[in-house]
Amino acid sequence: MSFNSLGLSAELLDAIEDQGYSEPTPIQRKAIPVILQHRDVMASAQTGTGKTAAFTLPLLQRLSADPGSRRGRPVRALVLTPTRELAAQVGASVETYGRHLPLKSAVIFGGVKINPQIDKLRRGVDILVATPGRLLDHAGQRTLDLSRVEILVLDEADRMLDMGFIHDIRKVLALLPDNGTRQNLLFSATFSSEIKALAGRLLDHPELIEVARRNTTAEGIQQRVHPVDKARKRELLSQLIGTRNWRQVLVFTRTKHGANRLAQQLERDGLSAAAIHGNKSQGARTRALAGFKNGDVRVLVATDIAARGLDIDQLPHVVNYELPNVPEDYVHRIGRTGRAGNAGEAISLVCVDEHKLLRDIERLLKRPIPQQVLAGYEPDPSIQAEPIQQGRGRGGRSQPRGQNPGRAQGKPAAKRTAGGRGKPGSTPARRKQTGSEAKPRHNRRAGGGPQEGSRQRHGRPGRGRQRADLLGGSRD
Repeated sequence: MSFNSLGLSAELLDAIEDQGYSEPTPIQRKAIPVILQHRDVMASAQTGTGKTAAFTLPLLQRLSADPGSRRGRPVRALVLTPTRELAAQVGASVETYGRHLPLKSAVIFGGVKINPQIDKLRRGVDILVATPGRLLDHAGQRTLDLSRVEILVLDEADRMLDMGFIHDIRKVLALLPDNGTRQNLLFSATFSSEIKALAGRLLDHPELIEVARRNTTAEGIQQRVHPVDKARKRELLSQLIGTRNWRQVLVFTRTKHGANRLAQQLERDGLSAAAIHGNKSQGARTRALAGFKNGDVRVLVATDIAARGLDIDQLPHVVNYELPNVPEDYVHRIGRTGRAGNAGEAISLVCVDEHKLLRDIERLLKRPIPQQVLAGYEPDPSIQAEPIQQGRGRGGRSQPRGQNPGRAQGKPAAKRTAGGRGKPGSTPARRKQTGSEAKPRHNRRAGGGPQEGSRQRHGRPGRGRQRADLLGGSRD
């Protein structure tokens, strides 16, 4: 099947040909015709299989075929994404495929000045790509009118729920026209129970499209585990990159501090490296990613904020310097390589502390990952496992599992009170909502979510409600 058989316009077919694509991916073959029929869609596919084009192409087709009222050029299509990087990627896709169409688009997210975004919105846009927090900032300042939105897309919906955006999503939905007159498209890498609950509230008799088993990895990705002692991981990573002449490597760590430290160590080893994570300014993140794409940066060290939203053409190597705490994040990390049918390599450096994490990942994949012990880096069997740093959810602040942070730093334990002051002598059992138990806090000025800004504010009472509670609609 070719793109010609999907009912796309000549302008879109020309743009597709300009990109060198000739055949649609499975998700594109199934989703595009259904979306062109104005039906709601709930779609899932492996990461890297063309989900963005699967909704971008028919969205552009619909808006260009039915120009509607151009007076004031209102926002007619809204695409919500969880991270800045993904918003930028979707925005680039809209511009690429819509280059031959008379449609205007804009991308808005936090971490950058709001005034240029306001100016662009005032000039009018047909398609708006946004992160939830900055979108609500504009709505609060009355610089944005969403009352004429015809198409809503939730991209990476599972990630938005993971990051605590469900409450913001419900606020955005309240700003949109009645559901009966709006087409809703929900795209997700996985179908969790929370996603299905959200779909039940948002979508109207949707077409269910699922082209691969949940939480599977692309067939073109060669996965391998190298057992190694924790203290020798950096040495082994440098050795692999140097001796195998890897020119472009995406490396994942668990923490922001760990990403910074590893990038600095690799620089001292003579490898050009940069770190990208939520504490970096948007300018620094953009420069690091641009340098990685053009070859100036050989190694990009990232936290899980980059697991989705980084679209790097034919990225050959992904390395899990540290395994993720959440097994599903492994799928999204290695999904940065092996995209669009290309081959890729995913290497995981696993120490004794991470054996349980590895078992959880293999249980998710329903198969073992091949292991290879490299000569000279054989693990020391006398080393005992230590607690793994666990965060407050994906990408949040971390602390040792089952440990008191104060004791972990060699300081007296502190009893947390309502005023935030501490007294020596408390135990972990008397702490409230710390570590992995704490809920994500929003930072709307920094971009709308716990992954988007460099600072976090204390939430208002009730802000960290359970996702199931919010999805059920019992509280507003």
